[in-house]
Amino acid sequence: MSDPFDGTERSLGQLVASATAEMSALVHDEIALAKAELRQDVKRGGMGAILGIGALVVLLFSLPMLSFALAYAINTWTGGHNGNGGWNLVWCFLLSFAFNVIVAGLLGFVAVSKFKKVKPPEKSIASAKQTAAIMQNAKPHPRPEGVPAAEVTMTKAQSVARSSV
Repeated sequence: MSDPFDGTERSLGQLVASATAEMSALVHDEIALAKAELRQDVKRGGMGAILGIGALVVLLFSLPMLSFALAYAINTWTGGHNGNGGWNLVWCFLLSFAFNVIVAGLLGFVAVSKFKKVKPPEKSIASAKQTAAIMQNAKPHPRPEGVPAAEVTMTKAQSVARSSV
């Protein structure tokens, strides 16, 4: 982009073209920022979903195998292997179930903590609000009577150019 204060007079068409190009670049930059923020939040949310699904898979598909193995191991450790009987198998299976529920609870807790880190794209929202506020101030104002339109436009363009420095 050319410098508006390089000493040369620019026509109204050039000023409008320059403003349009800069506005287009601003909109493209805001869209890129929103995409980057959303991409990051989608990754966080995806990781939370994967961990949550992992918790369900562990709970549903490994419970039978883990429960039997752990229950018989508890029975064996409490003396069931040498003929003393050990603990009743009911208590062994209940302990096995409790262990699996604790593992699934820990995975679920990690999944929830990942989901809580997902936030709205705050930078994009703030930038869009700032742009909207600027655009509201840039609305055309009524011309004073008796002054040619080209003179009013040039005066406003010069004042906007000075205020943006």
